[in-house]
Amino acid sequence: MGRECRRRGLSQSFNTAALLRCSMRGMNSTSAPVVPPATASVSSPAVPPTSFLPRGPRSRWWGLPLLRSMRADYLGFVTQLQREHGDLTRMRLGYEDAWDLMHPDLVREALITHADQLIRWERGIAVFEEVFGQSVLVTEGHTWQRQRRMLMPAFTPKRVAGYARLMTDAARSALDAAVPPGQPGARVAVDALWTDVAMDVILRTLFSTSAQADAREAAWATQTLGAMAYQEMFMPFTLPDWLPLPGKAAKRRAIRSLKGLVWRHIHARQAEVAAPGAPERSDLLHMLLALRDEQTGEALSAQEVFDQCIVSFQAGHETSATTLLWWTLLMAQHPEAARRAQAEVDAVLQGGTPGPEHLAQLPWLGATLKEALRLYPPIAALMSRRTTAPIALGGVPVPRGAMLRITPWVLHRDARWFSEPDCFRPERFLDGAPSIPRGAWIPFGLGPRVCIGQHFAMLEMTLLAAMLVQRYTVRLPEGVAVGAPRLQVTLRPEGASALWLQRRREAPRAQ
Repeated sequence: MGRECRRRGLSQSFNTAALLRCSMRGMNSTSAPVVPPATASVSSPAVPPTSFLPRGPRSRWWGLPLLRSMRADYLGFVTQLQREHGDLTRMRLGYEDAWDLMHPDLVREALITHADQLIRWERGIAVFEEVFGQSVLVTEGHTWQRQRRMLMPAFTPKRVAGYARLMTDAARSALDAAVPPGQPGARVAVDALWTDVAMDVILRTLFSTSAQADAREAAWATQTLGAMAYQEMFMPFTLPDWLPLPGKAAKRRAIRSLKGLVWRHIHARQAEVAAPGAPERSDLLHMLLALRDEQTGEALSAQEVFDQCIVSFQAGHETSATTLLWWTLLMAQHPEAARRAQAEVDAVLQGGTPGPEHLAQLPWLGATLKEALRLYPPIAALMSRRTTAPIALGGVPVPRGAMLRITPWVLHRDARWFSEPDCFRPERFLDGAPSIPRGAWIPFGLGPRVCIGQHFAMLEMTLLAAMLVQRYTVRLPEGVAVGAPRLQVTLRPEGASALWLQRRREAPRAQ
């Protein structure tokens, strides 16, 4: 299995030239020795003594060469950073005092123990606020607490289960039509397939409508904004969008497109509610309009409804589509795991439509999805916080104003927590497998700001994955290789991702 994993090239392709240039710049001479991650024992102390001084690459020229290396290959940079300097590192990047946390204990200590002393990194908030406004994704303090408290009832497992039929209805027609009628199989662009399906799911779940005419434009807009946001993260400020600079016209069009789509649906719903005999709705927009603060009785403002809709729209389809894309590519590369998933789905569903009641009965399918999230977390990096007061991490004093960075990609591929970490091994997530330290697998984050839509995402991905393996066997076309991971806020493979989808003999029953 290990040789097969390496042969198939599942590990990240890093920009080694940039990393070597970075490492050759030298290290702080005052740093204390650290046990390298590759040789550290799982039972070794998780935190260093208080005399420990975090190491890191030398920050020459205000850290600009480091920023350039990060922008070229962020995941490779941070992986090499841990390899050379340990689990807790520190460097100067312009005016930033940047700390990288690469051990589960440190991650838990920061995001849980010291959650009240942390805020989101301001630069990231400024970039996302352009699209998401004052949504739960970017707000802080009392505003965030109020929004989170009000939104939680809309995303409980019980409430999310009510969206299952909307999800399967959206997926059925797209999956059935993926291979043209009368053909036993076809080469299919699975990246476009999952983007279209996930877009339809979120449109139906948010607005009870399937807007195919809007779906492709909206998908382009979200991916365009993701690419622009990643570029702007490494800039000290955002230049005005009206400037005639590369990418600015596309960004303006993308923002207009997304905001126009969401406002159009909100205005249509307001007109519908005002008309006599308005139909009963159970979608997310209905929930948002009906929400009331338990403490004050206040409803969300019109702007807040819009902001929550647009963040649900963006996050609710892009991350699911990306995970399903990686999962399908992994299924094509590991036919034995795919056959086991098909056998499990066939035995449980008997040709019927999957629902929330089936999730517990599909442990192997769920494990393949969790392993895909481990290997290729959609939000693989840039989980950053600012300390608002002095704290200690692993006994090391961290000053007020420090920037803390957590990179799920590095945590998920650490051999101390996951044997043969670059290999696809779903059995890690089955009952009876060795326990995974809390904080080592964080595709949805950790602590009070853990993703509010994680139950929605896991339900959607499991239902859609089950429907795919019911219908098709997937394999890589001859001579086709999977593109290397490319980070643009979300993690997607380079280039188009085409797979051969072969129809199975028995089609699922329509319900």
